[in-house]
Amino acid sequence: MKLSVSVTNYSWPERIHKRLADLATFLDGTAIDTLWVADHLVQADPSCRTDEPMLEAYTALGYLAAVTRHIRLGTMVTAATFRAPALLVKAVTTLDVLSNGRAWLGVGAGYNTAEATAMGLFLPDTAERFARMTELLQLAGQMWRGDQTAFRGEYLTVPQPIGSPRPVTAPHPPVLIGGTGERRTLRLVAQYGDACNLFDVPDGGVAVRRQLDVLDRHCADVGRPADEIERTVTTALRDGELSDALVERCRALADLGIQHVVLIARGRPWAAADLDVVAGAADQLRPLVHTPG
Repeated sequence: MKLSVSVTNYSWPERIHKRLADLATFLDGTAIDTLWVADHLVQADPSCRTDEPMLEAYTALGYLAAVTRHIRLGTMVTAATFRAPALLVKAVTTLDVLSNGRAWLGVGAGYNTAEATAMGLFLPDTAERFARMTELLQLAGQMWRGDQTAFRGEYLTVPQPIGSPRPVTAPHPPVLIGGTGERRTLRLVAQYGDACNLFDVPDGGVAVRRQLDVLDRHCADVGRPADEIERTVTTALRDGELSDALVERCRALADLGIQHVVLIARGRPWAAADLDVVAGAADQLRPLVHTPG
C-alpha cells in the first residue's frame, strides 16, 4: 500500500520556504509515495481562517521538484475551471519534465464558490463544470500524444494544441480525478483517470465500498479493466496518532479496496513529529498489496 502526504496549511511560525523544503527533503528520503499540495488561492479548510497563508500550487510544486529527487508531486486537486486548460496541461508537463517524470495531474470539477467569488475565479454551474473538465481531460490526452489537430469542444477551442516538450512520464503523467460523485465523477475516472480519490468518512467503510463498486460498474460499461485505476482515499492524521494505529487504519482501508492513502493534517501545518509517524507507517505498509476486485 502507498502512503502520501498532502500539504493543505502553510501557517508555520517561521519562514514558509524553509519549513516546506525541510518537509519535502525529509519525505524524499522515506517510503512516502507522493507529496501533494492543495490548489487554492485562499485557505479552504473550514476550520481555519480564509486569510491564513496559502501558496499558489504549481509554483510551490516547481520549488518542491528542485529540492527533491524521488518523491512524486501533484495537486490534490486542481479545479478544472480555475486555469485555462492548455495552461494547466503545460504546467503539469513542465513539472513532469523538470522533476524527471514525477508529476501527477490532479483535477476535480471544483466546488468552492466562496473562493471563486472572493478571488474572481471562474466557477460555472455544476453541469458546465463537468463538461469543461471532460474537455480538459480530452485536451490533455491530445497534447500529451503530440496531436496538434485543432480541438473544438462545446466550451473549449484550441486551434493548435502544441505539446512540446513531451512529458518524461510515458505515456503521460498519471491523472488523478478527485471526488465521490457516482454518476459523473466516477464515470470520468473510468473514462480518463489513472486514479480516483475518495474521502475516508466515518461510516465503517460503507461509502467507500459503494463508490468503488460504482467505479467498477463504470469501468465495465466503458470496456476498461478496473484494475488499471489506482484507488486512493484522503484521511486526516488524528491528534496523537502513532504509526501502529495509523497502519491499522490503513489496513482497514486496504480491506475495502484502497491502495493509496493520502494524509492531511487538519487545521494546522505538518509538524516534525507528524512526519515521523507517517514515515514509520509508510515503512510498515510498503509490503501490503491489494488487487482490486
